[in-house]
Amino acid sequence: MDDMYGTDVLATGWRQRGAKKVRDVAAERDLVVEVAGDGFCGAVTRVQGGHVELEDRVGRRRVFPLGGGFMIDGEPVRLGPPAPTAQATRRTASGSFAVADQRARVARPSRILVEGKHDAELVEKVWGADLRAEGVVVEFLEGIDRLDEMLAAEPPTAARRYGVLVDHLVAGSKETRMAEATLRGPHGRHLKIVGHPFIDVWQCVKPQAVGIRQWPEVPRGVDWKTGVCKALGWPYQEQGDTGRAWQYILGKVHTYRDLEPALLGRVEELIDFVTEPTGP
Repeated sequence: MDDMYGTDVLATGWRQRGAKKVRDVAAERDLVVEVAGDGFCGAVTRVQGGHVELEDRVGRRRVFPLGGGFMIDGEPVRLGPPAPTAQATRRTASGSFAVADQRARVARPSRILVEGKHDAELVEKVWGADLRAEGVVVEFLEGIDRLDEMLAAEPPTAARRYGVLVDHLVAGSKETRMAEATLRGPHGRHLKIVGHPFIDVWQCVKPQAVGIRQWPEVPRGVDWKTGVCKALGWPYQEQGDTGRAWQYILGKVHTYRDLEPALLGRVEELIDFVTEPTGP
């Protein structure tokens, strides 16, 4: 018969025998943890001076000492400082190898065009270092409806190609019909139009990166961004609320891993298109 008390009553560690072991976890940026004491749940934003800063889904930030008293998926953990990063293998946010002391290249005539300000900010956040190294400028159109007007004013050429990123480029959509018509027009030869399937560029950010299960379904006839904020319990009634919501979402994007593959491949296509050598 097993002896539940052990064979040596004087052995050390008898108090800990059978107790659940608390695992050590590095407080890496964006790790989501819960504070056992009061239930505050947030993502790691900063570790400094033996303390960790957490930010919850509505942007509230609190600071706690590193150590015990945290939970992940209901299991107790002990938070420690993150491991130092190796400078020799540093990469850009897009996953490219970073080149030390590389200066921005003089801007090319070719451009990448996106529909709006939020699209431009997201592309800059992830691909900015690559674009500066290649000398590629990103401009926003304020809607694909203005693409033909822009092309008429500054027509693309073999030496000045335009790559265009479009939201909601799916079969049968208005955006797809407009893109196809433009490509059949006089400027199609030096133009590349690609897009992602989402209604808005917000959805190109993975829900997990933002700390939500999924992006909400918004009824037809309701402004999509406003509907999302309302569904998630974020402020939405005041002017500037959706802009502040976007800044919160953008702040959760640190690398290409935070974005949907449907966007990643399309941006890489456009960079390749506008940087392709034009020949002698």
